Amino acid sequence: MGEQRRASQGRRRWPLWTALGLALGLVAGAVPGVLLRESAPDAAGRTTAKDDPGTAAQRRLGERMLALLDRQAAALVGADRAGFLTVAEPAARPALTRRYEALRALRVTTWRSSADGVPAAVDGKPGEWRFVVTVGYCFVVPDCAPSTVELGTRWRLAGEEPRLAAVDPSATDPAGVRPWQVSDLAVAVGKRVVVATTPAQRRRLPGLLAQAETAARAADRYAVGGAPPDRYLVYYAGKGEWQRWYGGGRPKWTAGYAVGVGGGRHDVVLNAPIVTPAGIDDLLRHELTHAASLPDRGYADRADWWLVEGLAEYAGADGQPVQRYDGLAEVRKLLRGGWSGRLDAVAPADDASDDRVGGAYGVGYLAVRHLVDRYGEQRMLDFYRAVVHQGRPPAQAADEVFGDPWSMLHDDCVAYVRGVVG
Repeated sequence: MGEQRRASQGRRRWPLWTALGLALGLVAGAVPGVLLRESAPDAAGRTTAKDDPGTAAQRRLGERMLALLDRQAAALVGADRAGFLTVAEPAARPALTRRYEALRALRVTTWRSSADGVPAAVDGKPGEWRFVVTVGYCFVVPDCAPSTVELGTRWRLAGEEPRLAAVDPSATDPAGVRPWQVSDLAVAVGKRVVVATTPAQRRRLPGLLAQAETAARAADRYAVGGAPPDRYLVYYAGKGEWQRWYGGGRPKWTAGYAVGVGGGRHDVVLNAPIVTPAGIDDLLRHELTHAASLPDRGYADRADWWLVEGLAEYAGADGQPVQRYDGLAEVRKLLRGGWSGRLDAVAPADDASDDRVGGAYGVGYLAVRHLVDRYGEQRMLDFYRAVVHQGRPPAQAADEVFGDPWSMLHDDCVAYVRGVVG
């Protein structure tokens, strides 16, 4: 009964982890290491560290490994399965075949490996090496700004020639395990969206794709940092996949989230067991708006949670009258239950009750709605850009964008919230 109630009662409970996870990731410096280090391209255009550690022999071995990965990448993009597998030991080929099929289903167009370090010998296993690489990849669109993922490759020497023994998710990759790393995938590709799920849920793809395409047209309006994403990528996760994809561990009430993967993209994941047919359109608009509007690296200040989630809720509501918003009862409970009245303190904890979470999302929605009603959608988006993308304090942003003091506008927003719910 509890699961059904959370799933059916409202979109506002679904994507809290999106904002909190991105915020915590940025505070922790969670950007793939290859992007943070000072680097320079080599003759092949590959990014390598200027002060590569290790011995000359390790560097030469790393170069041979990267050359083999380049061959494998060319085979992957060229739809050459045999060529993709030829660099690997026979025991590694079944797992690599599954990965090849998943990436081909996602229409991989770019796959480039680079490394900051050198291979490291595995203690107690002569001839076995580990080598962490960063892969830049694109789906559907050629020559995109690549997303990135860290992979832990394992190799064995056959004489002087390294052979790929396994490719594992890197424990240090900030976004966690990508679905194509660990699951067979069924995929549908549309004009603006790619939707993927497990083969067991393949029958859902046509309907999901149609709904996601409609949501994408709404979300494109909120690409405040520049152009909309070249493609939105939506994964529809069963129970097991929800616990595994991108590290799992979301609050139990979460039905969807968006996670930054680099290249200006945020992958969206929907929690199939608790997403209801009645709520999926709102959920898709909400999550795709996050994917369109959030900075590549997320945002650092939890005090901005109301604005980030308020914009996504505003998009999810899709222009409906305020009184039809289905979280008003929870907002009323929040106002009567001890909320301080500060927008920068409304974000709920991961273990908050359903009512507390719903009320927080509702406050964000109503505050953003008030700014839109007062100043228009474009100026509200300019305010969002200044605060969330440019890191300006709301007081400075309000003065520059609205020409009014934030102290007054904040109190007006809170008064509007109170007025709507009575």
